[in-house]
Amino acid sequence: MRSLVLLDAPSNLGLRPPAPGAVPGVYKLAGALREQGLLARLGAREGGVVVPPRYDRGTWQEGDGVFHAAALAAYTVTLADRIGTHLRAGEFPVVLGGDCSIQLGAALAMRRLGRYGLAAIDGSADFRHPGNTEVNGPVGAAGGEELALSTGRGQADLADLEGLSPYLRDDDVRLFGLRDGDPDLPELRAAGIFAATVGAIRDRGAGPVARTALEGLHPPVTRGFWVHLDADVLDPGVMPAVDSPEPGGLLPDELAELLGALVGSPRCVGLNVTVYDPDLDPAGRAAALLADLVAGAFT
Repeated sequence: MRSLVLLDAPSNLGLRPPAPGAVPGVYKLAGALREQGLLARLGAREGGVVVPPRYDRGTWQEGDGVFHAAALAAYTVTLADRIGTHLRAGEFPVVLGGDCSIQLGAALAMRRLGRYGLAAIDGSADFRHPGNTEVNGPVGAAGGEELALSTGRGQADLADLEGLSPYLRDDDVRLFGLRDGDPDLPELRAAGIFAATVGAIRDRGAGPVARTALEGLHPPVTRGFWVHLDADVLDPGVMPAVDSPEPGGLLPDELAELLGALVGSPRCVGLNVTVYDPDLDPAGRAAALLADLVAGAFT
């Protein structure tokens, strides 16, 4: 029986402001899911909060690289310390974000311990880096760049913390739920990164796609893998409360099957949840759906 621990990582440092003078509301994700009774529903131990630095881009301008880079680097190390403590104790961390940059904390924690993989369920690859700015635009927001940074692409103050770059090897990454026609697909496939689009998941079934993709993420090749869940993988018809809603996403039943297959693997060592923004969900319906999906994955 897994020993789950629920840990909050409410950082919004990796997203652009939703409006001038405003800050991204994803820092409220953890509180909103806890209001849905997630701690009790998971039967998890309380893991507390890793408090992030203040959101303040200061004098940052386009062309200056990743904003909040120093704060993100410090937070990644602190979060990795906490996640690593739970992994070494044989616990299964369920980390509530925050934006997608919190995945760097999990990647660094695992890299300190050995070779691990990543199963990312995300509507986009978050693969923007200095080498593909013609396709993805200039770097800046780490919440759209964490996979590139984790695989050693991007500025060294985030991609090479503690001299451990890359935190993840390309061939140990599995992506699920990218929109069909995602512009990063050719580069991902050239790098040997597995990517299953929404169309591929519908054609073959979420469970079979997940189980096939996990081949190779097992001892002695890796010591296990982490699941990264970005709420924007869902279609905005059911999950509008994200910063960049894109049509053509997964439906709840499809995500439930996919998430259950991944989390249900004995090689899965942890899960993080990101990008849901309670400010965009005043009635709380999207929070209830997301909490149901997370809790359901463990039952």
